[in-house]
Amino acid sequence: MTVERYPHLKATDPEIYDLIQKQSKFEASTLKMIASESYAIENVLEACGSTLTNKYAEGYPAARYYEGNEYIDEIENLAISRGKELFGCEHMNVQPYSGSPANSAVYRALLKYGDKIMGVPVSDGGHLTHGWKVSFSGQDFQQIPYRPNQETGRLDMDEVREIAKRERPKLIWAGMSAYPFKLDYAAFADIAQEVGAYLVADIAHINALIIAGVHPDPVPYCDVVTSTAHKMLRGPRAGFLMSKIEDRYHEQYHPESKWNLAQLLDRAVFPGLQGGPHMHAVAAMACVFKYAQTPEYKEYGAQIVKNAQALCAELEALGRPIAGGGTETHLLLLDFRKEEFTGKDAAKALAKCGIIANFNMVPGDTRSPFKTSGVRLGTSALTSVGMKEKDMKKVAEWIDRVCTHINDIDSVAPQIRAEIAEFCSGFSFPGTNA
Repeated sequence: MTVERYPHLKATDPEIYDLIQKQSKFEASTLKMIASESYAIENVLEACGSTLTNKYAEGYPAARYYEGNEYIDEIENLAISRGKELFGCEHMNVQPYSGSPANSAVYRALLKYGDKIMGVPVSDGGHLTHGWKVSFSGQDFQQIPYRPNQETGRLDMDEVREIAKRERPKLIWAGMSAYPFKLDYAAFADIAQEVGAYLVADIAHINALIIAGVHPDPVPYCDVVTSTAHKMLRGPRAGFLMSKIEDRYHEQYHPESKWNLAQLLDRAVFPGLQGGPHMHAVAAMACVFKYAQTPEYKEYGAQIVKNAQALCAELEALGRPIAGGGTETHLLLLDFRKEEFTGKDAAKALAKCGIIANFNMVPGDTRSPFKTSGVRLGTSALTSVGMKEKDMKKVAEWIDRVCTHINDIDSVAPQIRAEIAEFCSGFSFPGTNA
């Protein structure tokens, strides 16, 4: 029996209801291949729509600035305990509103204005908050860039070490938004130790792979680990921080402070950057942390990589170059440097046909960030609805047809769009009636 969703919206605000229904139908009839997106589990959607939206809870458990938070404290403590068990970390903060605020808290806790940081530029697969010039992180701090090799698409850790020894950054970011290979956290840790830098891993894109054991675990090696709960994890739109409790550079960088590393981070989140936490999101985070400890979830994390590698192999067999020649994670980069059309052209054509991705720069890209020579493809969302390796063959064939007909896309788009909608009807999409 079909369950009627949002009955009150339907009755009182039909405009919003109609738009939500259209988006739900759209998501259930297209291939969601944006690497930073997936489908939240039903528990998460229910918790996010709960009465917890009503409650202000500035402060931390047992130290609130509002009354009536007895159950709120239990919820936040439960999220923290589940998260610590899941990732094996010493300290966790579940209050950041998203990944960028979590990264902002790291800067506020550990650095001073103008300090040097090492990160990968956005043009080479890094994140805005790792020091890119249009972000606060690039305006308030001095980014020392390190990049993947233009030919191999991989990081050269000897080169990273040389840059770090020459520039002596105070903080090194390990983590990217468009890097398809595993990260060597042990090597990063050795470099950070050698130059006296904090090592911070941003695992927003790869947390499920770490949980599943198909990607190295940064927690034993890093001072701080940041993440989002949405994207691959399938939780709410929220962020969280993990860290050691003690600050190994306390005497060197914070001799005037009485706070340890965990306390510095907590104070940076609140009251440094935020007011009351979004408790509906914190509860939803607790839900996904519980789910992520199940065998089913670990199978999902492993399957993401299997699907990405299968898709990569099928596309290469069809003659579509992949930047770096492969993937070890959830994403791959179609490389159109030798084509007359751009990554933006390809992304728009794919979208017309029901394949939702984003144009993206590839290592060594000579086109602008507004056009690019690549398209980033991710398999997290496809995996979350039950797709397997055999399904990636069909996905690759559709992508190849779009690229083949890019100059007359309007003539083939209706047929491909219909085929994809029919294909999607065989899967279950959380949060929709499809």
